[in-house]
Amino acid sequence: MKQLSGKELTNVLKRHDWVLLRIHGSHHIYGKGGSTVRLSVPVHGNKPLKTGLAKYLLKMAGLSEDD
Repeated sequence: MKQLSGKELTNVLKRHDWVLLRIHGSHHIYGKGGSTVRLSVPVHGNKPLKTGLAKYLLKMAGLSEDD
């Protein structure tokens, strides 16, 4: 899996209709209409997310690694 930074992941989420609900510190909280899922994406500049966290967030968003 290609490493993603928090910024890159937020851009992917925005392209798939996820909406930024709020920012709490360095964590950006995203939601999607009609879904109870909330995603908390840590954004620390261009520092890459850990592989397990990135996979988990993509899975919870209903996206694959190719998206």
